[in-house]
Amino acid sequence: MSSVDNAAVPTLIGSVQRALRLLEAAGSHSGGAPAKQLAREAGLPLPTAYHLLRTLTHEGYLRRESGVFVLGDAAGRLAGGGMQQKRRSMILDSLAHFREVVGAPVYFAVYREGEIEVVGVSDTPGHPACEEWADFRATGHAHAIGQCLLAQLDEKSRRDHYDRHPVEAITPYTVRDMWALEQRIAGMERMQPVIERQEYALGTVCAAIPITAGDAAATMAISLPAHQEQRLPCVVDRLRSEVGALLSTLSFSISI
Repeated sequence: MSSVDNAAVPTLIGSVQRALRLLEAAGSHSGGAPAKQLAREAGLPLPTAYHLLRTLTHEGYLRRESGVFVLGDAAGRLAGGGMQQKRRSMILDSLAHFREVVGAPVYFAVYREGEIEVVGVSDTPGHPACEEWADFRATGHAHAIGQCLLAQLDEKSRRDHYDRHPVEAITPYTVRDMWALEQRIAGMERMQPVIERQEYALGTVCAAIPITAGDAAATMAISLPAHQEQRLPCVVDRLRSEVGALLSTLSFSISI
């Protein structure tokens, strides 16, 4: 690295530090603050502050309104990204707790913007999660997660889903067509677990329970090797008895 490059590194780092101090100062004033005040609070010479404020405004991190600077949309996206990461971390920590409680892989999924979305999965080498060998979004009719989410939708929303993701068998045990799936959904009791045996993956049985998390359809699920199917009722009952304590955390994920 040349001497010019070596000199540039601390200069760039210093500029970033000064810009962040200005953002912090601006963020502490909900109604905004003028350049002189922000420069003073950030401990910067006014010319330096003016230069950085212009740059931050150009990039969308600040907005100038009636002579004061307020946080812009880009700063909001940064804050939102940090909050999303925090929420995801909370979800994964909670799923890890329930995985230990029930002794099986635990999944959390939602139906959002017309698609099935697995928000989080927690497993271990000794209790591995079901491998996604076929796209979970396109095969919702074949697995317990998808069936549980579809059962929470109205008929029009389900028909729209089937138009985009046709019902077709992917194992010898998969529900054969839309009519058969609709018959099954019609026979499901509200808020009761959905059981699926080798319909998505041979050698795997799954169960999903509906979750009330805001206005969205959501579910928690577990999977077991088929030879452990006798454990399924016990594991599902344990999960249902514990899940109430998790709902406040899971509801955060709807906005992720």
